[in-house]
Amino acid sequence: MTIIVAPDSFKGNMTAQEACIAIAEGIRNIDSSINIKTFPLADGGEGTARIVTEAIGGTLKPVQVHGPLGEPVTAFYGLINGGKTAILDMASASGIELVPPGKLNPLKASTYGTGELIKAALDAGVEELVIGIGGSATVDGGIGMLQALGFEILDERGALIGQGGEALLHIKQFRSDKADPRIQNVSIKVACDVTNPLTGPEGAAAVFGPQKGATPDMIPLLDEGLKKLGQAWIRAGLADDTDHPGDGAAGGLGAALRICLKASIESGALLVMNYTGMTQALKHTDLVITGEGRTDSQTAKGKLCAVVSRACKSAGVPVALLSGALTGEQDRLLDLFDYAVSISCGEETLEAMMKHGRRNLQFAAANLVRAVLLGKRAQ
Repeated sequence: MTIIVAPDSFKGNMTAQEACIAIAEGIRNIDSSINIKTFPLADGGEGTARIVTEAIGGTLKPVQVHGPLGEPVTAFYGLINGGKTAILDMASASGIELVPPGKLNPLKASTYGTGELIKAALDAGVEELVIGIGGSATVDGGIGMLQALGFEILDERGALIGQGGEALLHIKQFRSDKADPRIQNVSIKVACDVTNPLTGPEGAAAVFGPQKGATPDMIPLLDEGLKKLGQAWIRAGLADDTDHPGDGAAGGLGAALRICLKASIESGALLVMNYTGMTQALKHTDLVITGEGRTDSQTAKGKLCAVVSRACKSAGVPVALLSGALTGEQDRLLDLFDYAVSISCGEETLEAMMKHGRRNLQFAAANLVRAVLLGKRAQ
């Protein structure tokens, strides 16, 4: 029997790699003869570049850049495919984990460091960029990134605007004639499973602003600023609209990458599955075990585990979900997964669940394999 182990991270508790180890240990405790293939996964958020780079034997390159609030941080990108492709996470340069909770402020936070990271990858002479844009601290429409790459964004007086979400309100004109010319010579893929538009009630500010520190008073200001940015792009002849799925990802960075860098927006989870070889491996497996820290109504709307499930169903492979917690309409999970269970073993607090997470995940995997083997004996 061959089992693929392909979880997401259990956020705040286990990385995807650690979850793979725990599940594999549980399987081996029951039957050491089972062939286990591990594929730690990500969907474009923090850790995507490291997971893909390490999975296929690439090289991680550290880069000193400006963090979301202007502080120096060490970000990194991975070189793969013989140095022809660079894969990077915007979260390593402009991510929410880089900002203490009390200092989150999307009016101030900038994607400038992401632009610096892209420039470093271009300096390495790559032909392709794969950019994960999950986990951002920003709602600046990607203007910081664009400024770092040489794009000029001007106010009514023709002066260069500042950085952060608050600068969006001053946008009048957008110029690309001084942008880094190397951008036109690389293929750019954006790893993103968010489908929100740039503005409006389902847009970047309204939906994702609060988790990045936006107060109720900030949200309409940010949304109005993003509208101004979209209008400037349309006036410059770069775009017809900003309603494409994914434009609102990473506080509008998705739109900036699509419109100004001519990037294609693709499923982050599928990109990772393809680059790591998991998609190909599905042809030769009997069962896939995936997992995540919390499963809710958002899971079916494009979260990593749902993408894994749909790929498995297309390949005719059964898929099991081991989750830190199951919430929402649990019956609907069985439309998506062949087996779905919470790994909790009676803990009454989140702290206790986190403390025993690895042990519980190992036990849940062992229990699942026991059930599979029992089913085989009963046939």
